Amino acid sequence: MSRGYQKVKELLPVIEKMIKKGISQREIEAELGLTGDRPIHNLLKRERKQLQGVPKQRGRKPVVSLSDYKYENKRLKMENELLRDFLHLAGRK
Repeated sequence: MSRGYQKVKELLPVIEKMIKKGISQREIEAELGLTGDRPIHNLLKRERKQLQGVPKQRGRKPVVSLSDYKYENKRLKMENELLRDFLHLAGRK
């Protein structure tokens, strides 16, 4: 079974010409006999997505050195101590 949008994709140049003339998408669907849920809208959306290219990938995190880990550990210990003192003074613990 072939994919449903192949027929619409073959009609893309004709559809683009009709849109430039100012014909609405619903009128184009009726004239070309297309059925389904907004086939022209979906086709144009797919084409725009292809023109954008490959989406940017996240990749790996940069390598962190041991000294960076030690610095972060020291900073977090100081932060914990500060929060603990604050809670003690506020009467929470």
